[in-house]
Amino acid sequence: MGEASEVVVRDNAVASRYELLVDGTRAGELHYLPTRGDAVVLVHTEVAPEFEGRGLGGRLIAGALQDLRARGQSVIPVCPFASAYLQRHPEYADLLGRKKAPTREGG
Repeated sequence: MGEASEVVVRDNAVASRYELLVDGTRAGELHYLPTRGDAVVLVHTEVAPEFEGRGLGGRLIAGALQDLRARGQSVIPVCPFASAYLQRHPEYADLLGRKKAPTREGG
């Protein structure tokens, strides 16, 4: 668990969660609920006690947000940790509350 640890964030769509792996060991989870639209509700973030205090929760949230952005999805942060992270990181503001309302242009 030194500084050279490999940290990976992956989507486990079957379990509806992003998983944080440290050297292959699951160290944290971000549970989510997909919606009928393009939004994903971020429900709960958890980091195992033995991995706390290393900034891994933030890395988990960031990895999930980057993946969701790449998929063109928006987020609804119900989880207090995710919500606080988004407030501290305005570079992800474009993911908040983005709605793709149908337009009736050209009609």
